[in-house]
Amino acid sequence: MTMQSVLGSLRETNARYGMFHAMTEDTEPGDAGFLFSAKDNLTSKDMETCAGSRILEGYHPVFDATCISKMRGAGGKLIGKTNMDEFGFGTFSANSAYEVPRNPFDLERACGGSSGGSACAAMVLEDHVSIGVSTGGSICCPASFCGVYGIAPTYGRVSRYGLIDYGNSLDKIGILSTRAGDLRKYVNIIAGKDERDPTSCMQPELKNEGRGIKSVAVPKDGVQGLSADVERVFRDSLESLRSRGIDVEEVDMPSFKYAIPAYYVIATSEASTNLARYVGMRYGMQEGDLSLKFDDYFSSIRSQGFGDEAKRRILLGTFTRMVGYRDRYYAKARQVRQLVIDDYRKILRNHDAVLTPTMPFVAPRFDEIERMTALESYKADYLTVPPNLAGMPHLNVPCGYDSDGMPIGMQFVGDHWSEDSLFTMAEDWERTFELRRPSA
Repeated sequence: MTMQSVLGSLRETNARYGMFHAMTEDTEPGDAGFLFSAKDNLTSKDMETCAGSRILEGYHPVFDATCISKMRGAGGKLIGKTNMDEFGFGTFSANSAYEVPRNPFDLERACGGSSGGSACAAMVLEDHVSIGVSTGGSICCPASFCGVYGIAPTYGRVSRYGLIDYGNSLDKIGILSTRAGDLRKYVNIIAGKDERDPTSCMQPELKNEGRGIKSVAVPKDGVQGLSADVERVFRDSLESLRSRGIDVEEVDMPSFKYAIPAYYVIATSEASTNLARYVGMRYGMQEGDLSLKFDDYFSSIRSQGFGDEAKRRILLGTFTRMVGYRDRYYAKARQVRQLVIDDYRKILRNHDAVLTPTMPFVAPRFDEIERMTALESYKADYLTVPPNLAGMPHLNVPCGYDSDGMPIGMQFVGDHWSEDSLFTMAEDWERTFELRRPSA
């Protein structure tokens, strides 16, 4: 499929899958070398950017996020901003204030979240690469559910300038594609130091030495609570790794089970602070009654503009930072985060990567999601949260399919700044794994 044909049928394709919030009007690629899309919480000066929220409706940034600017500079053409959970708050992209993206393998199922539209676009569009953002699993989760390769680099590897933050100490920008080689190619384009984001300025050089993975550690808690299909496919994948000469060892990781509560305390604390700026004065929605007092005006705008999940996380994050509770919750969660980092480092002294399934089940149907409680939805991230909390690079590779043909992925976690070995793992896996495309 040519770039021109992709652009010519873009609206028709989007009508089927609901992956884009905003799209280019161009039907000609011009001199573009490749087409790409970006998550809707990355600012782009030629498209509305809403981060999946009504409170930002009508916001047209005057600048590009650094990663988008670098992709354009490398010859890329931005064709759309992908649908997502509001501000990244979700596991299934079902919390979008706009359209909910539908899984390419079954339109009645979710794409995963919060970069669901990015994973959908990567699978549906030929030769396409999409930029996603991960806070607690928002790249690897949808990559697993949609059957694509996805990588979240080390925290600080890619500049966050132009990102509408969920959690400042957690957010990471990465790449999703059906081609393993795209991960190395495009992360190398968007990575690098950026004086506008100090967290990117301490990174070492991104190496491309083709260093392989010779041993993986599987945490015992990481193979608990899996669906029968995920457990079967994962065990088969371990055997495949062994047949390639990779050593596989089960290990104890005591902090693994504490990562979820620590993550939600830290993430919501940071989110409640970040979302304080949305009061109907500078960005997006500004249709409140200006005769009201300040607090009443702000409250009315926020009540209208934020969805239920955003309000829930604002309340939780505000509570955990209150006087009298900060030490009990937020400070304790930061201590747990350090324990998670220490456990990873201890394991990675003797192994090249930590390996688990990416998600404990395949993409659920929307009617199943509606019956989930908020706590059940949060718990679904227990495999993807630990590496995100630790800021470590992690990779989803598609490793099999269930009896209904739904994709299943496994997740490799490397030490800080070790993206090279993850790139190589994806490229090696791709040589023998038969990736499936959904039927039209």
